[in-house]
Formats: sequence, C-alpha cells, structure tokens
Amino acid sequence: MARGRLIVFEGAEGAGKTTQIRLLAERLATAGISCVAVREPGGTPVGDDIRDIVLHQEQEITAATEALLFMSSRAELVAREILPSLTKGNVVLVDRFFLSTYAYQIAGRGLPEPEVRAANRLATAGLVPDLTILLDVHAAHGLKRADARGKRDKIERSGDDFHARVGNAFRHFADPAWQHSHPECGPIKLIDGTGDEATVHQRVISALGSAFPQPFATIKS
Repeated sequence: MARGRLIVFEGAEGAGKTTQIRLLAERLATAGISCVAVREPGGTPVGDDIRDIVLHQEQEITAATEALLFMSSRAELVAREILPSLTKGNVVLVDRFFLSTYAYQIAGRGLPEPEVRAANRLATAGLVPDLTILLDVHAAHGLKRADARGKRDKIERSGDDFHARVGNAFRHFADPAWQHSHPECGPIKLIDGTGDEATVHQRVISALGSAFPQPFATIKS
C-alpha cells in the first residue's frame, strides 16, 4: 500500500485553518478518499491534557516550558496517530504542526532556533510534511476573527507585538531561501486567507491539485 499524504495547515490566529480542514475533509470523504484530521496541540489523551495546560489553565509557564509541552504533544500525535494513518495510505490533515512552534516560540517568544529545531527533530522522528498550506491574513484581521469565536485563550492574549512577530514569521517561511535552509519543513504554499470560506477553499483545492494530481485533482470542482 502506498504511503498517504501529510498535509499541514498553518497560519496565525484566525487564519481559517480549522474551517478549511473541515471543508477539505468533507470533500475528500465525498470523493471516497480516506482522510484523518487532527490538531495540535491535542489529538491524543496526553495531547488533550497538554492543550488545556498551554491554552486554558491560568497559571503562567515559561517560554521553554510552553515549547517543550507542544513538542511532547507532537511526539504523541506523530507516533500514535499520524504515522499509523500514513502507513494505512490515508491523507492526514493537521491543524498546526511545527511551523507554529517556529513562529510562536522562536519568533514570538524569542527562544533560540537551534535548540527548538533539535527538539522538533526528536518529536517528529524526522517526519516531513508533503505540503504545508500557509493561510495568510493580517494579524489584526485574524484576531478579530478569533474574537468572534469567543474568549481568547492564553496565547491569543499575548499582545499585539507578539502577534505581529508571529505573522511576520509565517510570511517569512514562504520565502524559498528560508525553505531551502529548513528542509525539515517540506514545501510550503502561501495562500491568501482573506475572503469568504468558499473562495479560500477554492484556492486550497487549486494548490493541492497542482502539487499532487493524485489524489487531489479528482476533487476539483
């Protein structure tokens, strides 16, 4: 059986990742293509507990603790959900992966890149995404979308300067030179995340069909 595809959705707060994953998963299911959708942090019992700690519990944690908790959740998700699903030939859709760590913990929190990248190699066991869809929205616009969902979590409350650094970092990741120097990230496609969800979805479908005619060309409208 051929290995499945690992497709990651990334972007700043309110970029529309969760919505686009839902729409894509529904479209794949309609086309008869096996698909598994997971999110970070979370997706396993340990990961769900970590999600509560880093996003919802009120006690403060250090930047290093935050990064290592994300890595711990990722290690569980990769070993228990992502790799087994890929082995079965499924398309795996991930709502955030390690580009978020690079954006939030390196650019946002100021942690040293070499140490974070080394920890990530341990957490992912060297797994490289087949494609990362990077949804681009301005930080203020994204946070306005996030506010419409309800009360901000701890990371969403980190301040405008923090979110500006994160947004700038995500855009920098789309630069071919940056990607060349970070081969662990695989190919990254920057997509305009503004507009209604159907319009953005068509951009996502087009990008996937161009990158991987099989199986994604079969779900083009």
